[in-house]
Amino acid sequence: MRLGTVIGRLTMSQVAPGMEGARWLLVSPATRKQMPSLDGDPVLTAQPSLVVYDDLGAGVGDVIGFVEGREAASPFVPPIPIDAINAAIIDRINFQPLS
Repeated sequence: MRLGTVIGRLTMSQVAPGMEGARWLLVSPATRKQMPSLDGDPVLTAQPSLVVYDDLGAGVGDVIGFVEGREAASPFVPPIPIDAINAAIIDRINFQPLS
């Protein structure tokens, strides 16, 4: 699982069958150096943003935990074309860097 900040929502005009009405988030993934600042303002990274399927109701500015790859498509029967799924909405982060 990786952490990221929701920076927007998407509306798709065409989706795979069975995905009508799905919620999609635009997420900026966080790096280890950005962990202490995730509890404040949204963090934008140099990494590419991701489109993440959301069934939990996250909003812009929320920090989420998301999974990618095969694990993202596993909850759906039959497997559908999803690259990332929101697995958690993070309330608080207690981060202590290794010294």
